[in-house]
Amino acid sequence: MDSDLEDAVAAAGPRLRALRRRHDVTLEELAARTGISKSTLSRLESGGRRPTLELLLPLARAYGVTLDELVAAPPTGDPRVHLRPVVRDRMTMVPLSRRAGGIQAYKIVMPAGPPAEPDPRTHEGYEWLYVLDGRLRMVLGEHDVVLVPGEAAEFDTRVPHWFGPADGGPVEFLSLFGRQGERAHLRARPRDP
Repeated sequence: MDSDLEDAVAAAGPRLRALRRRHDVTLEELAARTGISKSTLSRLESGGRRPTLELLLPLARAYGVTLDELVAAPPTGDPRVHLRPVVRDRMTMVPLSRRAGGIQAYKIVMPAGPPAEPDPRTHEGYEWLYVLDGRLRMVLGEHDVVLVPGEAAEFDTRVPHWFGPADGGPVEFLSLFGRQGERAHLRARPRDP
């Protein structure tokens, strides 16, 4: 094993512990999320067990990071960020944040096409939207509104909601979503001392 790789493997334990603490997750919570026993996680963090791909993959998923980020692999010289878009219900969602838990950020692109019939749904959480391009139709409870570029909306996702292109054209918007109901904290001016 070359020295860069050996160094990365040796530093994996303290890095895993620091990552877990930064995400404010206990060993018990992480064990439940990953299916890895608490004792194995503890030994990984203390350096008593060498990390393997079978252990690192579920940890990378739980923290929302790549394997390279998880173990601080030596740089490959490629500075590009490789975001993995998810396509669901004709929407392309590009994750802009990699933090497990807390508020998640996405850029959402809806292609041009015939307007769809609204099908409002509910789920746990809180969402904030900001329209970048196009006209976004949003059905929220009894409200049916069209948002244009530069407009924003925020809502509790337990209220039935649906959104799609308002006029058949493409739409791009940013979404901040807190699965546990976290809200974005907007600050217009600095706090008084």
